Amino acid sequence: DDENINKFRDCQKRNFLTTLFLSQGIPMLVAGDELSRTQQGNNNAYCQDNEISWLNWKKADKVLLEFTQKLIQLRRQHPVFRRRTWFRGQPMQPGEIEDIAWFKFDGQYMKDEDWQHDYVKSFGVFINGRGMQARSSLGVRLTDDSFYIIFNAYQGYIDYKLPGKEYANDWTLILDTSKDKVITEGDEGRIYQANETITVHDNSILLLHHVI
Repeated sequence: DDENINKFRDCQKRNFLTTLFLSQGIPMLVAGDELSRTQQGNNNAYCQDNEISWLNWKKADKVLLEFTQKLIQLRRQHPVFRRRTWFRGQPMQPGEIEDIAWFKFDGQYMKDEDWQHDYVKSFGVFINGRGMQARSSLGVRLTDDSFYIIFNAYQGYIDYKLPGKEYANDWTLILDTSKDKVITEGDEGRIYQANETITVHDNSILLLHHVI
């Protein structure tokens, strides 16, 4: 019944769903997770033909369900989240930017040694919409918009510096898991410029979108 604990749990649900649907590969979602269904801690509910495993739509968390639907819509609209080939971390052509890049909160690249520190609980990742190697059935090269995702697993907020203009001149914030809304196409989100600082709340994820 603690309001702060429930608020934290709701945010964590959105974090897990966001991580799932923005990841490459096939998303696997247990039926009922999108409704905030609980199995009361039972991880073997397949053998429970009772309230532990049943879906109760009358108790569905409609806010979380809508959030999940918007995430699915976002994934369907953007093939960059459904790549057919592995990331290489390198440009496709000389003079281009890499297909994926990782950043620290100060806007600098993540180095190999940065990944070894157990205190590193926050990072940003750039996903290049023009860095896909796939082609359509007609042989046309597939391209998409670019995205920047910021993960913050710290217990406090962090001021994050966005990448430079070589990645994008501006970014539109379309998702903040500290809130329960996903801004989809047609809606207005706040615009940030390259190298601008953006505040990321504790235990949350931000998704920024750049239209190419």
